Amino acid sequence: MEKVVVAYSGGLDTSYCVKYLQHELNLEVHSVLVNTGGFSENELKLVEQKAYDMGVASHTNTNILETYYQKAIKYMIFGNVLKNNTYPLSVSAERVFQAIEVVEYAKKVGAKYIAHGSTGAGNDQVRFDMIFQTLAPEIEIITPIRDLKLSRQEEIAYLKKHGVDYPWSKAKYSINKGIWGTSIGGVETLTSHQGLPEEAYPSQLEKSSPTNIKLHFKKGELVGLNDELDSPVNTILKLEEIASKYAIGRDIHVGDTIVGIKGRVGFEAAAAVVTIKAHHLLEKHVLSKWQQNLKEQLGSWYGMLLHDGLYFEPVMRNIEAFLEDAQKTVTGEVFITLKPYHFSLNGIESKHDLMKSKFGEYGETNKAWTAEEAKGFIKILGTSNKIYHSINSEL
Repeated sequence: MEKVVVAYSGGLDTSYCVKYLQHELNLEVHSVLVNTGGFSENELKLVEQKAYDMGVASHTNTNILETYYQKAIKYMIFGNVLKNNTYPLSVSAERVFQAIEVVEYAKKVGAKYIAHGSTGAGNDQVRFDMIFQTLAPEIEIITPIRDLKLSRQEEIAYLKKHGVDYPWSKAKYSINKGIWGTSIGGVETLTSHQGLPEEAYPSQLEKSSPTNIKLHFKKGELVGLNDELDSPVNTILKLEEIASKYAIGRDIHVGDTIVGIKGRVGFEAAAAVVTIKAHHLLEKHVLSKWQQNLKEQLGSWYGMLLHDGLYFEPVMRNIEAFLEDAQKTVTGEVFITLKPYHFSLNGIESKHDLMKSKFGEYGETNKAWTAEEAKGFIKILGTSNKIYHSINSEL
């Protein structure tokens, strides 16, 4: 019997895939859940049990938090990546690395096929298929939900027919959680004018009194919180635990999907948003004007390409090399006040702080040039403007 690997999360779509592959294609099904920070140990056990209840030949849960950080989150922080100046790619980026892990598992078990439960109208189908085709062109991709254009009720009826009668009561909101944030989809996000209600967000407001925190960065990486140094992954998790109690990092992202239509999605990403904003503030103090200018452009490109599943485009490695090189002086502490629904960046301390120069204090006194030198500089700087407007005075 030929083997197929399914990216299994325990939901309706992937459960349908398992039964369809067994009964319609007569395949031996092996399932894998790739955890990027969205599942507790108890939830992982429940998914595994459900997979075996579905009749899979084997199931495995894999944790790729450290890999995901090293291969993506680190560079999203270096690049201050917020798609459309809003979205920290909370779920978009992790799909790429989940797909990579599924391919590795398929090769390990000797599978001829890989299956996933994506529809034909979203971004994930593109990300999954492109990674599968790039890393394992010899493995055939099976997508029953997309190919058969199934409705939810048709999936439920098929599962009942094959002895699976879970209460597939559809939650009002679709939630996808990971270490870099949680996406929230619902009826409101299908409109252009409605916001998500308070109860739609998994993290509710628990604290109202402001809290001061300190983040420690070393060469651009978040390595500590409140004088407690730790790995970046552990520090991000600790920051999320603290900041999410203030309901920080909520927003709705509006953007262009890979398939060409507009889309809206709600999200909450307390640790991601606080980290990116704190990192950006530190960079403003320690990087040159032109480092910041070029980084802003490359960070935007990096986010767009990663969002669209183009992780293996060679230019991504080129951008990563620049971003990492630009972090040599991004070391120091950032002081932040957490408040209900928002936060304040209070300042930084760093031995690389360019405000510490002895050349002058902005708006106050100049120490490195005379008044006459300043006048001469201004006169020369304005020469091109004067030439243009003297010739084109009628415009």
